[in-house]
Amino acid sequence: MANDSKTWRCGKYELSFDRPRIMGVLNVTPDSFSDGGEHFDADAAIEYGLAMLDAGADIIDVGGESTRPGFTPVNPDEEARRVLPVVRALAKEGAIVSIDTRHVAVAKAAVRCGASIVNDVTGFTDPKMVEFVATSTCGVIVMHAGEVAAPTRTHATVQLDTSAAAFVAEKAREAAAEAAREAEKPARRRRGKLLGEPKTEAKLPGGVVQPSLPFGDPEPAPEPADEQKQTAPAAERVAPAAEPAATPEPAPEPNDHLAAMMRRSARREEAYVPTSQLRRFTLPDSAPIMRRVMGFLSDQARTLIHAGVSRDRICIDPGPGFGKTANEDIVIQRETAKMASLGYPLMCAVSRKRFVGAVSGVTEAAARDAATFGVCLGAIQAGANIVRVHDVTGFAQFLNGYWAVAKPQPRRAFVAVGSNLGHRCDNIRAARDMIAEIPLTCVSNCSRIYESEPAYETRQDAFANAVIEIKTELAPLVLLDELQKIELELGRDRSKKAKVNGPRTIDLDLLWMDGETHGGKKLRLPHPLIGERDFVLVPLEDLMHDPARFFRFNGVEVKEPEDRVGHIVGELGRM
Repeated sequence: MANDSKTWRCGKYELSFDRPRIMGVLNVTPDSFSDGGEHFDADAAIEYGLAMLDAGADIIDVGGESTRPGFTPVNPDEEARRVLPVVRALAKEGAIVSIDTRHVAVAKAAVRCGASIVNDVTGFTDPKMVEFVATSTCGVIVMHAGEVAAPTRTHATVQLDTSAAAFVAEKAREAAAEAAREAEKPARRRRGKLLGEPKTEAKLPGGVVQPSLPFGDPEPAPEPADEQKQTAPAAERVAPAAEPAATPEPAPEPNDHLAAMMRRSARREEAYVPTSQLRRFTLPDSAPIMRRVMGFLSDQARTLIHAGVSRDRICIDPGPGFGKTANEDIVIQRETAKMASLGYPLMCAVSRKRFVGAVSGVTEAAARDAATFGVCLGAIQAGANIVRVHDVTGFAQFLNGYWAVAKPQPRRAFVAVGSNLGHRCDNIRAARDMIAEIPLTCVSNCSRIYESEPAYETRQDAFANAVIEIKTELAPLVLLDELQKIELELGRDRSKKAKVNGPRTIDLDLLWMDGETHGGKKLRLPHPLIGERDFVLVPLEDLMHDPARFFRFNGVEVKEPEDRVGHIVGELGRM
């Protein structure tokens, strides 16, 4: 199950998996398979990314190149132009941002702009990408893209011609070939050895040998030269009249193995027709498929580790839909537990994929969210840790409902309470009692109530402040909604005319929650201003030893007492 001890280090963030993590898909592209063009404008993409964070996403996966079947490759400059403003804006809001790219230049630029994860659909088969992530601290996602069926031998079609003219032409060709061989023998022999073509290896710029990619087919045989075409016998040059000329496809970039593989995948899906051939089993044998997928993921993870990437930075993804048929994708999803046993955080990235449509009978990609949730639930139960989805709002509700019933999981959290209108101490005690009534939540401890100077907006009355320690099984955003309901019930004015840091009957801030890191406009965890608020840190000393050290360990900058705001000036009694 997802409730395990794995952690994933992604730059300055560390994700725990005491509950599954949600990765929201943000395609800044005009041609993605289910949402192409919806967020192509940078401002629209940023707004949508923030909305996904507020809906419950833990990570935002930003991509600027569609890799759907039959996609058109995008050059790195155009891809960077699309994604970098989005990455920069979301990272500024405290989001954990993943850059979905196979181009090293784009990955480098995105990490400089604040991305914490590099999601490489080609599985870090480019040595330059391996070299880059080895020198950074970002998290990495190793994905398998490629065919998993055993390669089949292909044979050229042979057409027999038994006419007398063809027989004579064949004999003439044999005689000419024999004469040519005899004429070449003296020239080809030198010092008793035959000269031959030296074997060559494909190399990347800089002399690096290109590793074999998991994308399949061998290079096609070279076309015959023009002179050979002109001298070919008439019987060989005549094309069969029954075959119509094929419509040419737009060619991918040179050596673009991913584009070629996805084109083959699209043609294979389109060309499939049911046959009457009898089979004993509904699905292909899982052993050879999983050997290819798990073998590739393990090999690439080891390559990264040997290059200097720590094991706790690596996540793996079997790459559903990338060169795989619906049957093969189902086989791989059923073997989720085996992939989880490799020990790396495991991604389930099935959202709206073709095989989800195949098993649910839903043709339109954007309408496959409910079926996606079902497949994701099966993966979570088998050990998947991260779920990559398009519909974050729907899946967060789905997951919260399932997790509340299936997984008892109380976690510690701290809530800051403040008031400077009306009966301040009574307001704080009323808030405490109402927090204790929140579903799946209890109050476990309370600090004393302190009086503090007003912070930020200094021309107002002094505040009464306290911190409440709770245990809760709610998701952070759900808990925040409950706290804001209490504020409204106790008379907090949240209208636009109210000053942000002005007087209020009650103020409830979720400061910290065990195992949670979150960014966005609605909620930041840990609270980004803990380290400068004396009226929070002093009450916390009643609940824990050395809160400054505790929050520094959790990545929060904590200021010295003389540099803080809202200094404590007295004690008002116990809660």
